[in-house]
Order: sequence, then C-alpha cells, then structure tokens
Amino acid sequence: MMDFETIVGNVRSKTPLVHNITNYVTVNDCANILLACGGSPIMSDDEGDVEDITSICGGLNINIGTLNRNTIPSMFLAGRKANELGHVTLLDPVGAGASRLRTETAAKLIDEIRFSVIRGNISEIKALAQGASSTKGVDADAADQVNADNVDSVIAFAKAFAQKTGAVIAITGATDLITDGKRVCLIRNGHPMMSRITGTGCMLSAMTTAFAVANPDRLFEAVCTSVIAMGLCGEIAHARLGDMDGNSTYRNYIIDAVYRLTAEQMKDGAKYEMR
Repeated sequence: MMDFETIVGNVRSKTPLVHNITNYVTVNDCANILLACGGSPIMSDDEGDVEDITSICGGLNINIGTLNRNTIPSMFLAGRKANELGHVTLLDPVGAGASRLRTETAAKLIDEIRFSVIRGNISEIKALAQGASSTKGVDADAADQVNADNVDSVIAFAKAFAQKTGAVIAITGATDLITDGKRVCLIRNGHPMMSRITGTGCMLSAMTTAFAVANPDRLFEAVCTSVIAMGLCGEIAHARLGDMDGNSTYRNYIIDAVYRLTAEQMKDGAKYEMR
C-alpha cells in the first residue's frame, strides 16, 4: 500500500523548490500546480541564468514542448549542474517521435544527463526506448495506448528502459504505468476530459518533480503518488462541472482539487495495482 499521508505530507511540509525549463504554452499552469500541491516554482530558461537557478533549487523539470535553439543549450547546462549537485531531474519528452529535432534532443539529453524520472505518453516513450513511434503531434497515437492485450509487452519494454536509463519511467494515459525497472504500478485514475485541456501532462511533470524532491528516498512511490493524485483530481474536478462549464473551468477545478487534496481522499479514491 502507498503511504499517501507521508508522501503528500512531505511535499506540503518541505515546500520543494523546482526549477522549470518548460514550454511557453503551459508555463503558468505548471507554476500554479506546483503552488497548489505545496511546492514552489521558478521558471528560467536563459543559458546565462539556469545554472545559478538550478543551484538553489531541489529539482529540475525539463519539458521540450516548445523546443528551440535558444533553450536547448540551457537544458544541458541546467541538467549537468543538477547532476553535479545530486538534485532530482525529470525529463518530459513532449512530442518525441513527431520531429527529428525533438527526438534527437530528447535522446541526447538522456545520453548526457542522468534523469531521476522520465515522464511521457506511450508514443513518446516508445520513440525513445525503441526508436520507433506513431506519435500524433504531441499526443499519443490511439494504437499505442496501454490495454489488456499489450500490457505485458509495455511492461517489458518500460522495465528495460528504466534499467537502461536508471530512471523511474512514468507512461501516462488512460492507464498509467510506472516502473523503476523492478516494480510496476498500473494506475486507472483520471477522466477522458483531461485530454481536452492543453497541459495536464506538463502540469503532472512539474508536480511529479516536487513529489520526488520531497521524497528522495522513496522515488518510485513519490512518482506513483503524484500520478494517482493528478488522475484523482481530474475525477474530482469533473464531478464539479455544471451545465455551462467547459474545459477552461475544468482546468481551474483540477488545480483547486490538487490544492485541497487530502491523504484520506487518496486512500478512498486511488485505483492502482502493483505487479
């Protein structure tokens, strides 16, 4: 059983400071989800600034969603500094498999930076782990989604990728799969409407970094708890929607649900199995 009380409590009591090199589409949402879960955000992507900022933080969240030639060097500088200091590092390889630049940059980051966590959708992770993907833009291809027929093969490649990289691998979608190369957690929280909001994955990566920083000795459990929390908050938020509410209100309700989330809610609402 996950110790939700301790893991969530550590985030709120320690207020982990997270450096985000993230995409400009969702930067504000990432900052707000960090504040909601109990963390503290810093956004910095200039190569003259990132090493100093990473030095004062506990974790680094690298998101390649709006990759450009100005921020790529910053990602490597910040990543190397975070590794030097022993900080938690997370990579969100948004759109890996959709373009050569994204795929090659993400692969090079993995080669040169030691990541604590790699979080992406199934198509993005397949593109990096297997060198092939049918990524649909920045979204997972429906044919890749984890289901009863392919779960064993997905577990096998995810475990192998975790062992190769030394990172906890978090594959998120309708069914989430988390592995540290040995243990596997399948999570079935969430709501389909979450796919109608730009940035739920980006927000999850930022929040997961905070959970990992606050629980360095329980990294696998911290990642699982963060993913469960986001999915559960998607359910809670959807239940609040009125007849005139849409995806913009839903986004705000998700952030509100994270802000008010309790360990008791997680114990009652978590839908996961260990393998």
